[in-house]
Amino acid sequence: MEGGSLDEFARIRHWTDGRQSPSLLASQGVVLGIGDDAAVVGAPPSARGELEWLLAVDTMVETVHFNDATMAEEDVGWKALAANVSDIAAMGGTPRHALVSISVPQAWGPERVRRLYDGLYACAAHYGVAVIGGDTTSSPLHVVVAVTVTGTVAAGAAIRRAGARPGDAVFVTGAAGMAAAGLHYLLAAAAAGGTAPGAQVRPVPLAAAEAAGTAALVQAHRRPAPSVRAAALLAARGTVTSLNDVSDGLASEAWEIAEASGIVLALRESRLPRSGSLTAYAHRCGEDPLSWILYGGEDYVLLGTIAAEDADAAKAELEAAGLPMYIIGAAEEGAAAVELIRDRGADRGTDNGRGSASSHRREPLAKRGYNHFGG
Repeated sequence: MEGGSLDEFARIRHWTDGRQSPSLLASQGVVLGIGDDAAVVGAPPSARGELEWLLAVDTMVETVHFNDATMAEEDVGWKALAANVSDIAAMGGTPRHALVSISVPQAWGPERVRRLYDGLYACAAHYGVAVIGGDTTSSPLHVVVAVTVTGTVAAGAAIRRAGARPGDAVFVTGAAGMAAAGLHYLLAAAAAGGTAPGAQVRPVPLAAAEAAGTAALVQAHRRPAPSVRAAALLAARGTVTSLNDVSDGLASEAWEIAEASGIVLALRESRLPRSGSLTAYAHRCGEDPLSWILYGGEDYVLLGTIAAEDADAAKAELEAAGLPMYIIGAAEEGAAAVELIRDRGADRGTDNGRGSASSHRREPLAKRGYNHFGG
């Protein structure tokens, strides 16, 4: 299909018509979706009483967040929505609606953009999100996708970064560093493969990553899985005191909680979950896996604090639901800081991450991670 054969409105219909069922839209309170000047939504039904709205927006820019060597069009669409879904989960909420704005250069024809929407709608179907509108414009050079997601949470129950208390346990809902390791592999593979002048670069096939033992890392980068179910279970317990999603790196998100709450977060190195494929790949290419874990970003797992007396029970509940939860440290009184506890021995007891003073040494953890304007 030639790009010049479809005008703006025909392209919108080509990308969005018939994508979601009336029943899904109705379940999210959609009165009027795509096709008018604005969408109309009512509050979705709730058994939890009065609801409050959560609103989040995220932008992905070609050459900044993705390129042809790292992600297929479908992956771009999935990730553009998933990043916002994760923000809603990080407040203990339920994602509801999405507004999608896309700026498209001439080099991206209608079918490439349709594949991007294929991935976005696949993510929407997975998390029950109703796509209800957006905007489409031309772009001089690169694709830009901006997605706004709404969500709901019981009134007064949104979980913020600012609630951590001394004595709380620190947890994560999955292994960090995998997305960064996956990106490292994709860029290295693209550089090694080479491309003929003028030919379109294509991302490394998943089959090649499977052969290299990096498929899980590649999928973590291309198709992150926000911890929506885990967030719902944790929020229902009422004992989670702070929450953040790992978008810019575990260390960066820990600092955000520490500064917002005015406490010290002490993380135990031995308790940080490590993917076997990440460790194997890091050793193979001479990289430090801990650097990816702490500073990699784009994992979209949740980092938070929970009342210490409920940590083990919460972990058991999530694991019974087939969801991971790792207790990786403790919140302590003191000026805002993040520290890494390096164990001298194999101290992995059931102490909610605190350990004894004689078994470890403490180091300040650098306040860094991905920052668009950090040089």
